[in-house]
Amino acid sequence: MHNCEAVSSHLKNPEASGQVYKPLVSIVVPGYNEAENLGKNLARLCEYMESLEDTYRWELIFVNDGSTDETGEVAEMFAKTRSNVRVLHHIKNFRLGQALRYAFNNCNGEYIVTMDSDLSYSPDHIERLLNKLRETRAKIVIASPYMKGGHVSNVPWKRRKLSIWANRFLSLTAQGGNLSTFTGMVRAYDGKFLKTLNLKAMGMEINAEVIYKAMLLRALIVEIPAHLDWGFQKSRDTGRRSSMRILKTIVSYLLSGFFFRPFMFFVIPGFLLMLTSVYPFSWVFIHTVVNYRNLSSSFNAFDLRLSAAVAAAFQQSPHSFIIGSITLVLGIQLSSLGILALQSKHYFEELFSLGTTLYRYNRENNDIHS
Repeated sequence: MHNCEAVSSHLKNPEASGQVYKPLVSIVVPGYNEAENLGKNLARLCEYMESLEDTYRWELIFVNDGSTDETGEVAEMFAKTRSNVRVLHHIKNFRLGQALRYAFNNCNGEYIVTMDSDLSYSPDHIERLLNKLRETRAKIVIASPYMKGGHVSNVPWKRRKLSIWANRFLSLTAQGGNLSTFTGMVRAYDGKFLKTLNLKAMGMEINAEVIYKAMLLRALIVEIPAHLDWGFQKSRDTGRRSSMRILKTIVSYLLSGFFFRPFMFFVIPGFLLMLTSVYPFSWVFIHTVVNYRNLSSSFNAFDLRLSAAVAAAFQQSPHSFIIGSITLVLGIQLSSLGILALQSKHYFEELFSLGTTLYRYNRENNDIHS
């Protein structure tokens, strides 16, 4: 019994037995049709992680997301040369969100770092991400090329502008939006925290979903300046632009912004429509008053005189009545939808917080009993 307790104490506190504790880092790399450069890039990543072995233990998890080229075979051949490299396969291309969730469920690391398979962010970002995560005790650290000190190189103009404006839009819609990069995938996570988020997104919107749910839990999210560079793989630029599926990407960013702050999509347009209705209704009111004064005294009854004045104003400008009524009704409806959306968002936040708390409680109990 005493031997078991000693072993348990050693596992929980290796420093007590004279060993230096090295946290395990899981490097997650999703890839789709990356056979051309994959072996070289994985070797580059592993060589860099070997330079950090005085501080960290590490594992690399590559997700072959249904590639139609030799990506899976190249990854498997590479994994055979290293015991801490694993390859996960999707039969078909399920997209980024599913690939990341698959990898997260198979990570053992205390920290999880996600990297692009093309290494458009160089491997040296990893140590800076981890250092910031440990220094600030943040739950998420984002490599940001758009913050002060970050920069972008050799990215096609359309892709670059789309990314910049998408991140500005998401920053505007997010509560306390002080982040400059929401869509970037290169990040470091607290492993336990990440696994409590119950992620659902299938595509690129998973990056915004992670931040949204982390914000609901009041988690600390920080950024470090980063360098996004496509210059070393110029031959891939054309393929990358075509794979962006720009229209779908824009829609996913709009939906992400809606989840951050739904009232912007309903209440603000509704208010603007109601404000627009003020002009035609002002015209209606003024001309009704003028017509009322000009009517003959034969209209002794107030209601008859007012009805005749309104009818005369309608004959003068029927479109003012129509436009004013339509904009007012639409404005009221959109504002009402905005209030309902805010209410639903509030309910979701409460349920999400409760679910996360229960998940953590159950997990802690399971760890204790095991």
